[in-house]
Amino acid sequence: MTRTLDTRDIDSEPFGAITAALGDLGDDEALVLVNSFEPEPLYAVLDARGFDHETERVARDEWRVEIRRR
Repeated sequence: MTRTLDTRDIDSEPFGAITAALGDLGDDEALVLVNSFEPEPLYAVLDARGFDHETERVARDEWRVEIRRR
């Protein structure tokens, strides 16, 4: 199963929503994070918490990051 979190719809700092979504992620699930920029600072956090990610730029102002547990 794949869940999607579009951080462009969040009016405040999205980090809390991202970490909450990661906490709810099952072993066989993926989270697709949609963002208006490449969230490079997030990559170290994901690595430290045991997640892998693949990033794709789909438009000038849209990035998608697929996140899965290792």
